Amino acid sequence: MNCEEYREAIGADPSFDGGARHVAECAACQAYRSDMLALEQQISRALAIEVPRLVMPELPEVAADNVVTLAAPRRVSKPAWFAMAATVALAAVLGLRMLSSGIEYASLADEVLAHVDHEPYAMRVTDTPVSDQRLARVVASDVARMDHSGGLITYAQTCVINGNDVPHLVLQGEYGPVMILLMPDEMIPEAVPLSDENSQGVILPVGNGSIAIIGGREERLEAIEQSVLDSVTWST
Repeated sequence: MNCEEYREAIGADPSFDGGARHVAECAACQAYRSDMLALEQQISRALAIEVPRLVMPELPEVAADNVVTLAAPRRVSKPAWFAMAATVALAAVLGLRMLSSGIEYASLADEVLAHVDHEPYAMRVTDTPVSDQRLARVVASDVARMDHSGGLITYAQTCVINGNDVPHLVLQGEYGPVMILLMPDEMIPEAVPLSDENSQGVILPVGNGSIAIIGGREERLEAIEQSVLDSVTWST
């Protein structure tokens, strides 16, 4: 079982107990499983809040002049409102997690920056590289050819950017993890700088596609940019 298969299973059923060998060896999937279990517990607690039984008011009799005087509406108690609010909030969080690919962004740069926070467990410091088999599955031969000369690759996952499946990789930089997105279908006319409170980076035009490189504010990305460009060749 690989990461994609395990996360599909745990996403469908957080209590899934298969793939024990895989999750024991994969820190990223351990973190993913912990997040899903914590979210399930939050939803369970919200749904467990006791809500008063809904009692419908009796309809008054019709007056002689055929005008009906309605009873004053019943006020919903605080526990009921809390339960409904908690359930709606948790459902919204779950929906964003499970359906994040459906969110619309103002620009490719905005979506790329948002993706840094989409998989926080990927941005961890480690000296354990992904296997050649895993890298080959994520960076398929019909997408690109990539070797390890770009740096120590510690994470590889297929993700969705602008509706397209793209390889999401993480390299270990000088000061911390650096996210790489290979986007062969995203042609841009010139380099696009990326910046937010915690991250910096750039989307570089490469042939008919582009590559996004994002690291921490203190990371010196120039050398990483060149090594990544030298290690990637589009297949089409």
